[in-house]
Amino acid sequence: MSSNRRVLCLCVSDQIESWCASFKKMAPDLDLRLWPEAPDAGRPFYVAAWNPPPGFFSGLPAPKAVFALGAGIDRLLKRDDLPVPEIPLIRLIDAGMAQQMVEYALAGVLRFQRNLDLYESQQAAGHWQPQPARSAADTRVTVLGLGRIGGVVATTLTALGYHVSGWSRQAAQLSGVDCRAGAEALEGLLGETDILVNILPSTPATRGLLNRSRLSCLPVGAGVINAGRGDQLDLGALFDLLDTGHLRGAVLDVFPEEPLRDDSSLWRHPKLLITPHVAANTLPEPSVRQVVENIRRLEAGEPVEGLVDRQLGY
Repeated sequence: MSSNRRVLCLCVSDQIESWCASFKKMAPDLDLRLWPEAPDAGRPFYVAAWNPPPGFFSGLPAPKAVFALGAGIDRLLKRDDLPVPEIPLIRLIDAGMAQQMVEYALAGVLRFQRNLDLYESQQAAGHWQPQPARSAADTRVTVLGLGRIGGVVATTLTALGYHVSGWSRQAAQLSGVDCRAGAEALEGLLGETDILVNILPSTPATRGLLNRSRLSCLPVGAGVINAGRGDQLDLGALFDLLDTGHLRGAVLDVFPEEPLRDDSSLWRHPKLLITPHVAANTLPEPSVRQVVENIRRLEAGEPVEGLVDRQLGY
């Protein structure tokens, strides 16, 4: 085997055959090492990983770059064995996740707009009672997070006829979307929201963002969809606002601790719909295509897509 071949150390816990097949198909010149197989001493190498085990990086020499096989990199940034900041950390940009997130957000929006949550309760009680209809145009949806994925969600909902607003830390412009930016704009926007869709990444600036005060800014009867990160939403405050009737219901895909414990009271709350962090799964083929292209860019000295600013957290 030629020592000139580029080495990629791959660490994934599921769809292993698909990941390996995609890399071999798109980059047959790569010397692929599936963890726990290590690179040869002295040979430059890259790492592509998702939730590697504790101590993974400390057991390796310094790689040329680390590719996070997902859009979220908060777990990687919290590690104490991640290579020094000079080593590029690169996240995926979309890689098939935007369409999945659109579908998840739309399912949640329809749950509240079309009263599916109320009809579930009525079915359980054997109660036949048509609810008043509400059009998409009369449904105010706010999307938190207007990056590559959140922007697609916002513009798609707009195209479907919803009244869509969006919020981000920095100013954004999206066709048909009322874009707001900055902390000072958030509470006012929440007050104009019927259904809140959170797709923000977990960063120092977004952790705890949806606290009791901000959730209370939502109008009576509003619904919440959280597909961002679990550390952004105050679950205790959410419970209280659901129980008092201030909030109508919530769809939760992410939690502070995952998997959700069997004895968690969240499972039994009648106004919650829970899914196990499946709103947008990483797809091997488009992900591998991005990794391979970014390796080419790195070796050619060109800018890469998805380079993480570790201070900002994305």
